[in-house]
Amino acid sequence: MAPETVFTNARIVLADEIVSGSLKIRDGRIADISPGTVAHGEDFGGDYLIPGLVELHTDHLETHYSPRPGVYWNMMAAIQAHDAQIIASGITTVFDCLRMGSGEDGGYDLGVMRSMADALARAGREQRLRAEHLIHLRCEVSSADVMDHFGVFEADPQVRLASLMDHAPGQRQFQTMEQYTYYYKTKRGLDDAAFAAFIDRRLEASARYSAQHRSEIAAICRQRGITLASHDDATLAHVDEAIGFGVHLAEFPTSLEAARASHEAGMSVLMGAPNIVRGRSHSGNIAARDLAERGHLDVISSDYVPFSMIHAPFLLADDIDGIDLPSAIVMVTAAPARTVGLDDRGRIELGLRADLVRVQRQPGDVPVVRGVWREGRRVS
Repeated sequence: MAPETVFTNARIVLADEIVSGSLKIRDGRIADISPGTVAHGEDFGGDYLIPGLVELHTDHLETHYSPRPGVYWNMMAAIQAHDAQIIASGITTVFDCLRMGSGEDGGYDLGVMRSMADALARAGREQRLRAEHLIHLRCEVSSADVMDHFGVFEADPQVRLASLMDHAPGQRQFQTMEQYTYYYKTKRGLDDAAFAAFIDRRLEASARYSAQHRSEIAAICRQRGITLASHDDATLAHVDEAIGFGVHLAEFPTSLEAARASHEAGMSVLMGAPNIVRGRSHSGNIAARDLAERGHLDVISSDYVPFSMIHAPFLLADDIDGIDLPSAIVMVTAAPARTVGLDDRGRIELGLRADLVRVQRQPGDVPVVRGVWREGRRVS
């Protein structure tokens, strides 16, 4: 008989209810869920047992690879440090964002992200990783060389998600020049003349490249079965465009009307957990809590703070009428898994992967991750 792992005296968070009971794991899968306690097994002492978190959009790997401007870390060391923080936050499946396209608003030289992806694949083969890592290509469509960057990932099975981005002034995320000035003038210390020239170059590049690259990348993703995401949609025209491209995930819509239209069109609306924890957007756009209150929020991402992803759903359950803990946990587990076609995880159900997280949380306090299991094996 295959060895079994049993948890008991746990508050098991299912998709629509919390069951005080026990759970059995066999061969890396959930084999039994039952109410009440049993005489054997690991006593959770009333802690929550939730599905492993599924993270669709995190820029966090980049902060380990380039922790300071002009400083580049050993890629394998950066990956392992990133993985350690990801798994300690309860994230068992992570889509690591790799930027496609170089340019003045960020990005890396051609080949750097390909090397990062190769290092991720090697780390997986050598069992260096505790979370499962997949790749999300963040495609800056206004970049002249984005197709060159995108092309080196042709047929890479790690790539399961791609997003279409344009960070030019007046576009999407930066709808006002006040926001754009802070990010690209004040933070970079540009004088008025240098900033004006920068804006002209970015606008020219957006006008020249964005529409063509957006269409080309969308067509390739549809052909390869890669889930497609829009990014920072602000208007109904943006949403209509996304629908036409076959987008399944609306990342960080910047207005209520775009979020509502995306949700009503059947797209999963994603917002950042830091936005929820802080109570507002760092870019001055719509707050994620506002979308949650209106029923337009589907998926929560850690974005740039891994631990925020497990903190945010508890805050929503505390603060938002109509959102209980099971429905909030769905936003970081079942909903993101479903959006990208990972039907074997994200829920505590018989036969699914035993990707599980033990969480202790006192009312109103920050949750504590007490244990993480991936496919039934304890990894943290």
